[in-house]
Amino acid sequence: MVFLEFEKPLESLYEKLEKIKQVGEDGDIDVSQMVSELEDKIKQTRKEIYSSLTGWQKVQLSRHPERPYCLYYIENMCKKFVELHGDRYFNDDKAIVGGIGNIDGQTVVIMGHQKGVNTKMRQYRNFGMANPEGYRKALRLMKLAERFNYPVVCLIDTPGAYPGIEAEERGQAEAIARNLIEMAQLKVPILCYVIGEGASGGAIGIGLGDKIFMMENTWYSVISPESCSSILWRSWDYKEKAAEALKLTPEHMHGFGLIDGILKEPLGGAHTAPMDMVKSLKRHIKKELAPLVEMSVEDRINARIDKYNSIGEYDVRSVAVNENAVAK
Repeated sequence: MVFLEFEKPLESLYEKLEKIKQVGEDGDIDVSQMVSELEDKIKQTRKEIYSSLTGWQKVQLSRHPERPYCLYYIENMCKKFVELHGDRYFNDDKAIVGGIGNIDGQTVVIMGHQKGVNTKMRQYRNFGMANPEGYRKALRLMKLAERFNYPVVCLIDTPGAYPGIEAEERGQAEAIARNLIEMAQLKVPILCYVIGEGASGGAIGIGLGDKIFMMENTWYSVISPESCSSILWRSWDYKEKAAEALKLTPEHMHGFGLIDGILKEPLGGAHTAPMDMVKSLKRHIKKELAPLVEMSVEDRINARIDKYNSIGEYDVRSVAVNENAVAK
C-alpha cells in the first residue's frame, strides 16, 4: 500500500498489524484479540482522517498512484469495448483514449484521459496531458457518436493540456475551443465525470456536457495549486494555501453550480476499493443517461446551452457605470 503524507498515522497502524500477524504465525500464538483491536483502531482513524480533508489533501488523493484510471473504468464497465485511434489529421495521441463500448446493452462512445499505471506507461501516455491531436481525436469520436446516435461519456483526469511548443504550433487552443463549440451543439447526450484531476483547458476540452459530475476526492480548477503558488508567491511552498483559495473541491464546485453532483467514493479513496467505484460509476451513468436519451434533440441542446449561460454572476449596474465612464 502507498500512504500519503497525511495518512502516516494509518501507515504506522498497518505496520503494527502486520507485525502482530507475523508473530502469531511464527510463534503459533493466538493474536486474534489484538488484531481485532487494531483493526477497530484503523477503522476509527480512517474515519477521523477522511471526514475533514482539506483542499490540498483531496488534490493529493486525486493523484494517488494506485487510483483507478480511465481505461480501468472502461474495461470493467463495458462488456465490449473497441478502441479507436487517430485524429485523421496528424497522429494518435496516447494521452486520450476512446472508442465504442457497451454498458449493459447501451452502446456508448466513451473516452477520457489516460495517465499510465507505471513510469514507462506514464511517459507513453504523456502523463495524461493531451496534444491538439488528442482533442481532435475526441471530437472525431463525438461526431461518430452523433452519426450513429450513441450517447457520449467523458472521463476527465489530467493535470492540463500539454504546454509544449509543438502543441502550440499545431493549434492547442483552437483544438480545445473547437471541441467546446461542437460539444455545445452535439445532438446526442453527453455525460462528463471528473475521476481524478480536472485542470484548466485540458479538462474542459472534453468537459462540456448535459451533466457534469465529480468523484468525491477530485478537483476541478483553472490552474493547479502548485502553479498558482508559483505565480502568486514565486514558490511552490504555498500550494496548500493556494488549494484552499482556489476552492477546487467537489463541494465548492457543486455550491457554485458548476457541476451537477458528487459521486461518493469508498472510505479512503477510489483506490481502496476500485471495483466498488466501477460499479458505482456504472450505476450512475445508466441512471443519468436514461432521462437524457428520452429528451428530444432540440430540448436537450437548448437545456445544455441554458445550463452554461446561467453559470456565473454579473452586476448590470456596475456594467452601466463602466460604460458611462468610458463614454465620458
